[in-house]
Amino acid sequence: MRLVSLLPSATEIVYALGLGDHLVGVTFECDEPPAARAEKTVVVGGRDTKDLTPGEIDAYVRDQFAAGADLYTLHAGALAGLAPDLILTQDLCRVCALPSDHVEDALEHLGCRADVLSLDPHSLDDVLATIVTVGERAGVPARAADLVTGLRSRLAAVAQRVAARPRPRVLVVEWVDPPFTAGHWVPDLVTAAGGEAVAARPGRRSVAVDWADLTGARPDIVVVSPCGYHLEGAAEQAARVAPRFPAAQVWAIDADGLVVRPGPRLIDGVEALAAVLHPDLAPPPPPGAVRRVA
Repeated sequence: MRLVSLLPSATEIVYALGLGDHLVGVTFECDEPPAARAEKTVVVGGRDTKDLTPGEIDAYVRDQFAAGADLYTLHAGALAGLAPDLILTQDLCRVCALPSDHVEDALEHLGCRADVLSLDPHSLDDVLATIVTVGERAGVPARAADLVTGLRSRLAAVAQRVAARPRPRVLVVEWVDPPFTAGHWVPDLVTAAGGEAVAARPGRRSVAVDWADLTGARPDIVVVSPCGYHLEGAAEQAARVAPRFPAAQVWAIDADGLVVRPGPRLIDGVEALAAVLHPDLAPPPPPGAVRRVA
């Protein structure tokens, strides 16, 4: 089976299922594993925002949407040339990937007969279910079941360690300019790690709020997890946020690696958060996962 992934989390799922050799197309953002972007055909491009501030990125996104424009460009000719059997995409967030209807319209125009599977999880359980769905559609249901069983076992181990401990109030900031709450599966990660998610929207879209809404939540721990950033970028933003929360611990986390991409590494994120919330009970996180900001 020839697979194309139009979002980074789907690429991670494909590799976790041992289907990397079947993957023929990816996006310019698919950086895990690094071989995905280096060895596969890039069929979706977009603007490089690494030199923009969070506020400038937010303004760019809003301007694009106001103009009715997409944030991503589908290289339709390259996609058709790959002759995929299954294309993995999503409809959950237009900021994260091309919507599935855009893909289907392009396939119809090209006369390509690939199946399109939209992955749209809203909770941590949903994320695990999407892994099963990809495995079933890609012809490896047993591998997917085994993978999810292992991930659930790791979650159960964390839950057992933190079950009897008080739950600190945890604020996850998904964007800093303007500030965004934590939504969808992110509050589930906090709960699974032994915390109480505050100023959060479990299962619902993250939204922009005022800083007063976040400081008024009286968090014990603040985790800065900006979508699109790994630890270094998150730490820079956390340092600017920290003065707003003088009574709280402020941490940065590898957002793309551990929090915002709905794939298998979310369980790594739960384990890293547990090490922040309950350091005496959880193994220390690996280098590059989290950092406390003074």
